Amino acid sequence: MKSVSPGGCARGAGLGALFAAAAIDSYYANASETINWPVVAVLLLGGAALLWPADRRPAWLTPQLRTGVPALASLLYTATSPLRPESLFGPGELIVLLSLLFVAVRHCPPQWVVLSGVLDGAAVLALPVRTYRNDMGPMTGFMLIGLVLVGLTAGFAAYLRSLDYRRTVAVSDTRRSERLAIAADLHDFVAHHVTGILVQTQVARMMADTEQGDLDPVLAGIERAATEALASMRRTVGVLRDSGEDAADRRPVGDLVGIAELVDSFATPVQRAVLHRDPAVSDDLPHEVQAAAFRVVQEALTNVRRHAGDATQVTVRLRHDGRRLDVSVADDGRGGSQLPAAAHGGGFGLVGLKERVTALGGELNAGPCDGHGWEVRAVFPA
Repeated sequence: MKSVSPGGCARGAGLGALFAAAAIDSYYANASETINWPVVAVLLLGGAALLWPADRRPAWLTPQLRTGVPALASLLYTATSPLRPESLFGPGELIVLLSLLFVAVRHCPPQWVVLSGVLDGAAVLALPVRTYRNDMGPMTGFMLIGLVLVGLTAGFAAYLRSLDYRRTVAVSDTRRSERLAIAADLHDFVAHHVTGILVQTQVARMMADTEQGDLDPVLAGIERAATEALASMRRTVGVLRDSGEDAADRRPVGDLVGIAELVDSFATPVQRAVLHRDPAVSDDLPHEVQAAAFRVVQEALTNVRRHAGDATQVTVRLRHDGRRLDVSVADDGRGGSQLPAAAHGGGFGLVGLKERVTALGGELNAGPCDGHGWEVRAVFPA
């Protein structure tokens, strides 16, 4: 059995009420021997503006045109009512004008909202003039009722328009945050691997003349780093191309196990890297904490390659005291680097890293060690 949504039922009921009210207007307006063409014209214009399917609506039929023309036709009919012996208004025209007022306030461009809304509101308030222009009491009463209806309709439409604006802003902010996250992933993963390729290539060039027998491990490391860089790039491009759960599954991730692999792949014949992991550090830590810790180590090792090429020892420590996870990366370099200036980076790595750490309620510090060397340390609540 096919189900019907509440929204579809509401729209159907609204259309039924509109047709019924328009039929009442047409019946009373054409009760005499002659057809009251102004009423028919207003109802046809208003009905077409409201019921024209959005997917078949031509580009020139803008919201301001749809809401303004029927209102002008209604005002023109009201203005010429003294020339007609029987000028009436009924529930159909009232509902059409209030519906057009709703459309004007919610959907018209900002520069047209006031003009279109005023036209529709004025058309509603002017309706009693047709019948009660010589009787101020009933005319004033009907106008007050119309003023209340206009205020309620415009207020509700303005509220929904504000919700639409907030939703648009929220979607824009979410997309911007996602783009920043993707940019951070590109920096964290691809920059790390490409910098490693560059360093190992330099080592291979130095060994080419003196230690050719030891070149194979270095070349294997270059191949592995290039493969990982391409895989990271493919995952990130997958996030850009796709959406939903599948894209989330392909997003580059890291964990505590990945830190050990990161340290092992970092070592070169001239640089030694060791990992000291406290047995109290569990693999069951929250994934967000593990991913952030992985990126701390990754960024710190990348900076060692960029800015401390003379370092011979890099030490990575993972400690856990029951309440906090402490991640630190220290080197014994003095700041020497043989990398080209273009490979030193733009200085955004630690900025993005600090955002990641503080977002989890942690702290990030980077500074010189005692004597010489540099240390990057992050503390996460766990």
